[in-house]
Amino acid sequence: MVHVLSSRTLLRPTDPERSRAFYGEALGLAVYREFGEGPERGTVYFLGGGFLEVSGRSDTPPAPGLQLWLQVADAHAAHEDLAARGVRVLRPPRKEPWGLIEMWIADPDGVEIVIVEVPGNHPLRYRPGM
Repeated sequence: MVHVLSSRTLLRPTDPERSRAFYGEALGLAVYREFGEGPERGTVYFLGGGFLEVSGRSDTPPAPGLQLWLQVADAHAAHEDLAARGVRVLRPPRKEPWGLIEMWIADPDGVEIVIVEVPGNHPLRYRPGM
């Protein structure tokens, strides 16, 4: 059995500075650590219970199947804040048939990011015995 102690998503952007501006400034993710020097240096951001590392450079954008799922307390407030910061909103918040409130944005390389609000009565909030 593999005993995972920590995890992170590695992202190799086509323009590291542009991606760092997006994740650090537009989304406002807090920095966990930075390493290296120059334009391809690495920045690791806190991402809820995990981390997002933006480092290196790629000649092509990440695979279209890569998507990030970020849970927030209020999707409508996140929408207002992100739109005001100039973040490209692919779809504003709406309640999905499965009960989550989701909105979709994209990073500079087109990586789709779902911003999710889990309503208080949703089964994801159910804790047996509580």
